[in-house]
Amino acid sequence: MIQSLDDKKAVTVLTALAQEHRLRIFRLLVWRGPSGLPAGEIASEVGISPTSTSFHLKELERAGLLQATREGRFIRYAVNIEAMRQLLEFLTEDCCQGNPEICGGIFAGAKSLCGTGGKKT
Repeated sequence: MIQSLDDKKAVTVLTALAQEHRLRIFRLLVWRGPSGLPAGEIASEVGISPTSTSFHLKELERAGLLQATREGRFIRYAVNIEAMRQLLEFLTEDCCQGNPEICGGIFAGAKSLCGTGGKKT
């Protein structure tokens, strides 16, 4: 888990997301929520090989963005919501020189998506 985000840790997290497959995996797992998905299903959903998926999952886990849970022979991955929240806070803490209301609906839009049960279209 990300303890507190400083510039160095933020770069690590952003670097983990700065790759097409990892970004797709992360977004898929954000959409799936706390229940996550087994690695094999992630590979199938993203459309990459299991070996490649395993590599990308480990990078995201190492950055603190995912949590892995062993279930028998399988490993289930879920997004680390706290780490995502800390990253968003870090990126927006100085938003609009301390006037977050200027940012408009950025956070309202995120809140509305988080309770709908549906995928953003």
